[in-house]
Amino acid sequence: MKLTQYGDYLYLYILFLTFIPAILLRLSGYTTKYYGIIASLGMIILIMDITLGVKLFIVFLVLEITIIYLYLFIRKKTDNKYLYWTFLFLSICPVMSSKIAGITQYSSYIGFIGLSYLNFKVIQIIIEIYDGKITRINFITFLSFITFFPTLSSGPVDRWKRFEENINAKLEKKEYIKDYLIIGLKKIIMAIAYKFILAYLINTYWLLKIPTNVTILNSIEYMYAYTMYLFFDFAGYSLFAVGTSYIFGIKTPDNFNKPFLSKDMKEFWTRWHISLSRWFGDYIFSRFVLNSMRKKRFKSRFTASHIAQLITMFIMGLWHGLTVYYIIYGLYQGIALILTDIYQRKSSFYKKHKKEKWFNFLQVVVTFHIVCFGMLIFSGFLFK
Repeated sequence: MKLTQYGDYLYLYILFLTFIPAILLRLSGYTTKYYGIIASLGMIILIMDITLGVKLFIVFLVLEITIIYLYLFIRKKTDNKYLYWTFLFLSICPVMSSKIAGITQYSSYIGFIGLSYLNFKVIQIIIEIYDGKITRINFITFLSFITFFPTLSSGPVDRWKRFEENINAKLEKKEYIKDYLIIGLKKIIMAIAYKFILAYLINTYWLLKIPTNVTILNSIEYMYAYTMYLFFDFAGYSLFAVGTSYIFGIKTPDNFNKPFLSKDMKEFWTRWHISLSRWFGDYIFSRFVLNSMRKKRFKSRFTASHIAQLITMFIMGLWHGLTVYYIIYGLYQGIALILTDIYQRKSSFYKKHKKEKWFNFLQVVVTFHIVCFGMLIFSGFLFK
């Protein structure tokens, strides 16, 4: 039996059963660290192909554990950059192999559900070991972090330090009920409304009824329908993941915050897929800018920032897949961010009116359409 995570009613029934021991443990003042591992392994078996997916997951886990602990040992001896880059490359190899295999005949033999998001966790640990932010890793806590099933298939992307603090924290009964259990249940109720009602209605009665031949009118209609469907489906998934995490006593960060109220594309990426955009911002964008300024690659920090935005979004496009429309989508987002920055810095009209309500409303409308066109590119509809 293979289920879709948060995608069918049988999975939700099994999910609710896993809540019972977690709630009882937390109400009794215990952590869910050990139970979380058992529940995660059980869920992994249910949502992965037992004949191949689980085996690939085990291989991935063994390899990445070896890489992390070996580099943790080496880092205590030396901060050699070549060794750091070697281990960083080795940690990235699984997701790189999966993306390359995706465009070959071997796509079904390499990779498993959640590989990319698991790899994000490993990559950030390697980077933070090099930075000296991580000097020790408890194996059981690490196993909990990597296998944590609520965020397995599509995030949100959590951070090691934050997770470590949560998983080891013993909560008072009142604190757990007020700050975790009730909030978690509210998020799950909202997730059901988003994913099983709104996303279903949009997909069934709008998106699937749009003709597949590419015309201007069909493209415009598909652009809005797909954007709305993607938001409610993905935001619904994320609410399930975050709500489930809260019930287990883990405050996994939210992934969406009213993204269609954004006044510009920079704000949009602080509201849409928040954990992913912050991950790319912290580990690619910021590091490229700081390194470029330190080595004086560019005369202006704005130039460094623009190059970094383009590179960051290009890599994000590649991460989604090695297809033309994902690459164009990444470049589109990078260019949109650069143009937004140039406009806001140089436009006297913007500076004069940016605090006025009518202008803010206009910006929200314009940004929404920029976002929708990007989602049309992302959908691949134009490339049939």
